[in-house]
Amino acid sequence: MIETIIISISIIMMVVGACFSFFAALGILRLPDVFSRAHASGKASTLGVMLILTGVLIYFIGKEGHFNVQLLLGIIFIFITGPLAGHLVTRSAYYMGVKPTERTVRDDLKDAK
Repeated sequence: MIETIIISISIIMMVVGACFSFFAALGILRLPDVFSRAHASGKASTLGVMLILTGVLIYFIGKEGHFNVQLLLGIIFIFITGPLAGHLVTRSAYYMGVKPTERTVRDDLKDAK
């Protein structure tokens, strides 16, 4: 009974993670500028991949009864590097002179040079 509940939770986490990754990919295709696209890829895809890896980790714990350290390290690595890469891409695009869309109302990096 407990094994079925744990496997169900892991499957739900993997499906939700796949949905987040799909919507991140859709945001990358649909959003107007590099800053919005980097936001979509940095937030939603990071959460999607982390949910998928966490679901796989819970599946291995529930089904086979062992803890996989490599999956935990992968989750931590994605948690750190995903948003950091998005931040570096947007900051370098800003310094290279890429203009945000006309709907942008606030420029936080204007005084950071």
